Amino acid sequence: MKFIKFILAGTLFGIIMTKSEAVSWYRIQEMFRFQSFHMYGIIGTAVLLGVISVYLIKKFKARDIGGNPIVFHDKDKAYRKYLIGGTIFGLGWALTGSCPGPMFVNLGNGYAGMVVVILGALFGTYLYGVLKNKLPH
Repeated sequence: MKFIKFILAGTLFGIIMTKSEAVSWYRIQEMFRFQSFHMYGIIGTAVLLGVISVYLIKKFKARDIGGNPIVFHDKDKAYRKYLIGGTIFGLGWALTGSCPGPMFVNLGNGYAGMVVVILGALFGTYLYGVLKNKLPH
């Protein structure tokens, strides 16, 4: 019962993602082909909400659920690693039509093929863990 809030949050997330069509392979392909503003509007809204949230967290010196202060660290200036990582992430997103959150939402919506995508994501995460010390950070 102590995890019920997480189950409810995940369910709400899934409903919102489904109703907004953010989990739609068609909508994601439209975005990557620059044929529709739909997904850019969703992502832009999320970025704007994130900026406002960070501003408010800093302004009011918010604390996490454990009472610890929320600390933001300065940005890393090494853009090469972000460019490479973002390209790999974007290619996976474009090829599968799904990023990490929607993978599970689509599985919950009954798209059994997402099991292959989830296994691929888990393998990629495992591979990163194995190679982490050999990669530029």
